[in-house]
Formats: sequence, C-alpha cells, structure tokens
Amino acid sequence: MSSVTAIKPQEVVQQDAEPIAAIYRNLGAPTGEQMVTRALGELALTMAGIAAQVKAHQLADLAQQLKQLRRMAEGLGLTSLATVAEDARICLQRADSTAFSAVWARLIRVAERTLTPEPGGADLSV
Repeated sequence: MSSVTAIKPQEVVQQDAEPIAAIYRNLGAPTGEQMVTRALGELALTMAGIAAQVKAHQLADLAQQLKQLRRMAEGLGLTSLATVAEDARICLQRADSTAFSAVWARLIRVAERTLTPEPGGADLSV
C-alpha cells in the first residue's frame, strides 16, 4: 500500500518597508497610520471583491481589477502580492485557465499571509 502525503504550500511574503515609511515621514505618525490602515482596508476589500468575481465566474473586468490590486499592493510595498496579482492577470489575458487556477490559489495564499496579522509576524507599521 502507498500512503498519501498532504502538502500545504507556504508562501514567503516579500515586502518593501520604504513606501510605508515614506507615508509616515510625509504625513507624520498619526495621519500616516490612518492612511496605511485605510489603504490596507481598501486592499482587503478589493481582494474580497475579486474573490467574489472569480467564485461567480464573472471574468469580464477581472483583468482590470487585478491590475488595480497590483497597483495598490505596490503602493504599500507589498511586493509578493503585487507580483502574483500581475501573474494572475497575465494568465487571464492569455486565456490559460489551468495556469490561472494555480496562480489564483497562490494569490489567495499570499493575500492571506499579507493581510492577516500573525502573532510574531511582520508588522506593517513603521
């Protein structure tokens, strides 16, 4: 008999602290914190909206939504999230449903790692 091993992929999330640091430097700590918190909330809502579109198979403007997600992630220095969002957009534009499914699963994992606070995890505040 053979055994089945379940593999749970773990994503290493890359971030660039400079965009957030610049926001804090330019606006000051209290206003900077509000801006970063709001931007992260908008990013999370955008990701949730994209997830709902994918679940409902509404792909009409999904490429544009993924492009917006990429820009938002870049603005906050969320390098991995931006890169994978762009990869998903490219797969979608190429009409490669197999690749899109794989990259979509990765995008979900990266978004969860990026947007879900973990004890002892990366602190997005500067």
